[in-house]
Amino acid sequence: MAASNLTAFRQAASARFGLRLDDYDALYDWSVAGKEDFWRFLWEWAGLKGDLGGVALADGDKMPGARWFPEASLNYAENMLANAPDGEAVVFWAEDKVKRRWSGGELKAEVSRLQQALKAAGVGKGDRVAAVVPNMPETLAAMLATASLGAIWSSCSPDFGAQGITDRFGQIEPTVLFAPDAYWYNGKSHDIRAKIAQVLTELPTVKAAVIIPYVNETPDVSAIRGGVTWGDFIAPFAAAEPSFERVAFNHPLFILYSSGTTGKPKCIVHGTGGTLLQHVKEHRLHSDVKPGDRVFYYTTCGWMMWNWLVSGLAAGATLLLYDGSPFAPDGNILFDYADAEGMTLFGTSAKFIQQAEKSGLEPIRTHRLDTLRALASTGSPLMPENFAYVYRAIKTDIHLASISGGTDIVSCFVLGNPDGPGVGGRAADGGARHGGGGLRRLRPRGQRREGRAGLHGGPSPACRWASGPTRTGRSTARAYFERFPNVWTHGDFIERTVHGGWVIYGRSDAVLNPGGVRIGTAEIYRQVEQLPEILEAVCIGQEWDGDVRVILFVVLREGLTLDKALEDTIRKRIKENCSPRHVPARIVAVKDIPRTRSGKITELAVRDAVHGRPIKNTEALANPMALDEFRERPELEG
Repeated sequence: MAASNLTAFRQAASARFGLRLDDYDALYDWSVAGKEDFWRFLWEWAGLKGDLGGVALADGDKMPGARWFPEASLNYAENMLANAPDGEAVVFWAEDKVKRRWSGGELKAEVSRLQQALKAAGVGKGDRVAAVVPNMPETLAAMLATASLGAIWSSCSPDFGAQGITDRFGQIEPTVLFAPDAYWYNGKSHDIRAKIAQVLTELPTVKAAVIIPYVNETPDVSAIRGGVTWGDFIAPFAAAEPSFERVAFNHPLFILYSSGTTGKPKCIVHGTGGTLLQHVKEHRLHSDVKPGDRVFYYTTCGWMMWNWLVSGLAAGATLLLYDGSPFAPDGNILFDYADAEGMTLFGTSAKFIQQAEKSGLEPIRTHRLDTLRALASTGSPLMPENFAYVYRAIKTDIHLASISGGTDIVSCFVLGNPDGPGVGGRAADGGARHGGGGLRRLRPRGQRREGRAGLHGGPSPACRWASGPTRTGRSTARAYFERFPNVWTHGDFIERTVHGGWVIYGRSDAVLNPGGVRIGTAEIYRQVEQLPEILEAVCIGQEWDGDVRVILFVVLREGLTLDKALEDTIRKRIKENCSPRHVPARIVAVKDIPRTRSGKITELAVRDAVHGRPIKNTEALANPMALDEFRERPELEG
C-alpha cells in the first residue's frame, strides 16, 4: 500500500528542517511550536499558487488579532482549477432523476464563460454573489467564477423559505443571484420560481437573477425580476482560459451564516488564504485525499461541509455531488453511488449512520464498496455503538473519522489520523487534533470536562462575524475569547482518552442541570437510541418547582405506542448505564423532532416551545411545524 500523504509530509518536513517527526504527535507538536514554518511549508509542499511574501505571521501573540501572511496574494479559484483532474472533475447525481459529468476542461470552460458574464453584470472584486441552489455542477462553476474575480460567494439551500433567504442575503447586498427553476427531493420536484420572485422584492441590489434549468429544460423566467436562464446568461461569451484576480490573504471569500435558531442569522465572513490552507491540510493530511480520488460528502449548499467538499479539487480529486434525499427511494442510494462511481471518501452525518442502522441497512452484504477507504461523520457526536455498526455492517477495513468543527471556522478542530490505529468508539478513529493550532481541554473549577479548542495562531479560524462583508463586528471576540483570554472557546464537552483520541459529548449550552448536577444530553441519547422501538429522541430540562427536571421526547417506530412497559425499559436502561440523575421525569412520544436544515436536532427550540416562549427564527428549521407537538402538552403539567 502506498504511503499516506501524512507520512510523506512528515518525511519531507523532517528532511527540510532537520527534525525527527516520527509520528503524528511529533508532527502535531511541531505544527504548534513552529507554526510559521509549518504553514509556509504546507503551502510549498502542496504546490499552491500565489505569493506568500516574506512575513508569515504578524502580531502572533494576539488571538484574535494575529495577521497571517500579510504580504501574500493568491486566488482560491486558481488553486482549485490548477489541480482539477483533466478527466472527470465533477460527477452529479440527483436521486435517480438526473446524472451529469464534467471533465476538468468542461469545468474550466464553464467557469470562463460565467466569469465574463458576471463581469458584464457588474460583479468585481469585493462584490457579493448569492445563490439559492442545490449541490450541482453549475453551483460549483458559479462559485469558482465568483472567486476568480475576487468577489464573495454566499449560498443556501433551495428548501429555505423566502424569509430565511432574505434574512441571510438581505444583509450582504448581492449583485447577482443564482437559483434553479426547481429541485428534487424524495422523488418529487419542488418549483421555487415564485419564491425567488418574492425574494427579489427584498433584494434591490440584484441586477441579474440567473435561473439554472434543472427540472425543466426551458423554464419560464418572465415573472422573475432580472430573470435570465443560465444558457442565455453565458451565451454571448466564448470559452477561454479563466483569468484570476489575486487578493490579499484575508480577503473575503465566503459568507456563511449562524444557524439562526436564536435570532436572525449572523454573517460569518471567511478569508481566502485561511480557508484554502486549512482545507488543503484537512483533505491531504487528515483525509489522505490524493490525485485521482473520488470524494463525496452528503451536504446542502447551506452547510459549511459544502465549502469543505468543493475544496477537494485542490487535492486533485473528482468531486461526487448529490442532491436529494439520502434515503430515496429505498435507503441505498448513497451506497449505490459509492459503488457506481468508485467513491474513496464517504462523508455524512452521525444522524445518517444512526438512521441507516435503524433502517436495517447492511451495505457490507449488498454492496462492494471496494474503493472506499475512509468514512467521515460530523454534525453531532458519533456514539461507540455507531462505530461498531460501521465496522460490522458497512465495511471492516475502513478509516472511520468522527470529525468536529463548525461554521465559525469553516473547518475542523478534531479530524482523522490516517496513520493512527483503529480505536472503535473514539472520535477520529485513533484521535487527531488538527495540526497548526492547538486543541486542549480546559476545566473551570468544579467542572468535570468541557472542551475548549485553543487555536494558537493557525490561519483558521479565518472568520470575521459581521453585519455585512465590509463592516467587521466584535462578535468573534465576545463569543469565543472572553472566557479564556487568547484561547478560542468552542463549548463542546470533550474528553481525551488513554489511546490519545478524543470523545465528543455535544454542546455544553444544551447541558441539563437538575438539582445543580450537570448532565450531558448525549449520554441519554446514547442509551435511548439503542432501543429498537425508538427511532429518535430529544431531551431538555423543564423549569419545574424552582428546579429543573429532565424531559425526554421519543419518536417511535411506526405502529408502536409508548406504554408503561416501554417507559420502564427506557428508565431502567438510563439508570443502569448513566445514573439515577439522568432518568427523565416525563417521557413523551412525538411524531417528529425539529431540526436545522443541516440535520441537527434543535434542543434549544424544543425547550422554548415547552416553556411557551416564542421561537426566534423558525426559518432556520427544516421542519418548523414539528414544534407544535411540544407546546401545551398535558403530560408536562403535573
